[in-house]
Amino acid sequence: MNDFSRIITLLRKERGITQKQAALDLGISQALLSHYEKGLRECGLDFLIRLCDYYNVSSDYILGRSADRFGAVLSVSDLPADNSAKDSKFNGSVLPTMNKRLIFSSLNILYDKLAQCGNKELTIKVSDYISLCIYKMFRIMYSSNKSNSQSLFNIHPNIYEGYSTASQIKLCSDINDILNNKQSKISESCLEMTTESISKDYPQHSTGFFNVIKSAEDIIQK
Repeated sequence: MNDFSRIITLLRKERGITQKQAALDLGISQALLSHYEKGLRECGLDFLIRLCDYYNVSSDYILGRSADRFGAVLSVSDLPADNSAKDSKFNGSVLPTMNKRLIFSSLNILYDKLAQCGNKELTIKVSDYISLCIYKMFRIMYSSNKSNSQSLFNIHPNIYEGYSTASQIKLCSDINDILNNKQSKISESCLEMTTESISKDYPQHSTGFFNVIKSAEDIIQK
């Protein structure tokens, strides 16, 4: 499934309509729409415009060229900054600032959803996982300079990477268990989301968040 077929399927399901109804509204057969959603056929420009109007999104979004529903191109000034940090300039480069703010936006959404879940153990497990990501990347960078003392760390350099990776895998399993365990008493409604609802609920952070998701999937598929 390519980006176009995946996105038009997602948009239809988020709207909560059947393939038959969408095909009727768009003036094509259900069989043809099914082919588009499965990536078996490519649509023409006229139908692409119809899709954009129907779902109220940009052509760049529906083609997978932009993570923003309206095709916005991000600049550093578009992203909210952590007011406690002085990050307007990193040695004249905007790239670290841009990426920091993208992650900042994503964490705002993630932690707001955790707050809605109201489960202390879940919040701790997710935070532990993120802490391990930061620890691993910092240690790799720190250790690349052989003059830096390894006494900063308690865990031996030969084992830290394997141990931290194993801990992350265990944390993922623990998080899944909490989310799927009825005894955790986490309401399904607190994690009910669509791209439209995220854009509406988090207007300052959603564009950065969707860009992080798209970038992550691009990295996985390389």
